[in-house]
Amino acid sequence: MKKNLVVIGYGGMGGWHVNHALKSDAVNLLGIYDIKEERENAAKEKGIYAYSSLEEVLNDKRVDLVTIATPNDVHKEIAVRALIEGGKNVISEKPVTLSTADLQSMIDASEKAGRIFTVHQNRRWDVDYLATKKLYESGDIGAVFNIESRIHGSRGIPSDWRGIKEFGGGMLYDWGVHLIDQILQIVKEPIVGIYCRFDHITNDEVDDGFKLEIEFTTGSRAYIEVGTYNFIQLPRFYMQGKNGTAIVQDWRENCKVVKCKHWHESEVIPVETAAGLTKTMAPRNSITVDEYEIDRPESDVHDFYRNICAAIDGKEEQFVTHVQMMRVLKVIEAAFESGEKNQKVLVTI
Repeated sequence: MKKNLVVIGYGGMGGWHVNHALKSDAVNLLGIYDIKEERENAAKEKGIYAYSSLEEVLNDKRVDLVTIATPNDVHKEIAVRALIEGGKNVISEKPVTLSTADLQSMIDASEKAGRIFTVHQNRRWDVDYLATKKLYESGDIGAVFNIESRIHGSRGIPSDWRGIKEFGGGMLYDWGVHLIDQILQIVKEPIVGIYCRFDHITNDEVDDGFKLEIEFTTGSRAYIEVGTYNFIQLPRFYMQGKNGTAIVQDWRENCKVVKCKHWHESEVIPVETAAGLTKTMAPRNSITVDEYEIDRPESDVHDFYRNICAAIDGKEEQFVTHVQMMRVLKVIEAAFESGEKNQKVLVTI
């Protein structure tokens, strides 16, 4: 049976949730609530019911589930009220909140209310990520010692609350939370070190980009970069294993793999560079490497709501767990600490 959903916040992502709910086989959209009259009117013009207040949402016994798609700084307040006062199951847009202390309060409220509480990590359905994860888990390129994940744009921070610190703006909270979550779903090892540098090219108040290095217990590393002033983009994913290398240029392309068959060649033919010859950088050929592509995996973003509805009925575990949510926020907090100290931070995450 479908669960009745209300979306709180009818901006960009709120509209995304509404549009997907209207096509969903898992939820039934009862309506929206937004503090801005123009957004309430926009919903009404589309025939969508607009609740007059948060209290009306919480008091509506028909509501099984609320999705919070407001600015980041009010996620906690709304979630706790929805869980405790309304007895609703809760999905928060990312980042779930702005600190691990606030997240713990939200988790405590969900446990007290006996309701499902999770965060919408929709980028777990990105096909570029899924292809990279599939290759990593296959072990086909051997033990991975370096994985890089990047998102590059050239338009700065969107001109809304994302550029304001008190609202939880900045690229680490905006895109970083996605990329960190993806990396931690690929590499399951404990984290022992965090180093982060922040960019302030177009915005002095919040970061408009960052470069984050994550060190795991085995010595393997992940590098995550978000840039909003890049007019030439670097690859979306780049992964090095002891038996080969993989690259995803962007989300529209397949994952390309070059796998080493033989380490040594009987004779390496030097190549001529600008100022001389080199064997070190001589290209390989089909004798020593195989080249292939991984097809784009199947992906359906509606599986997120299907999972939450099944979790409400006790039929499945929720896809994004409290432990996973907390781990991502711990990395974010350590990244901010590293940026402030301008040094690597030792952690146990």
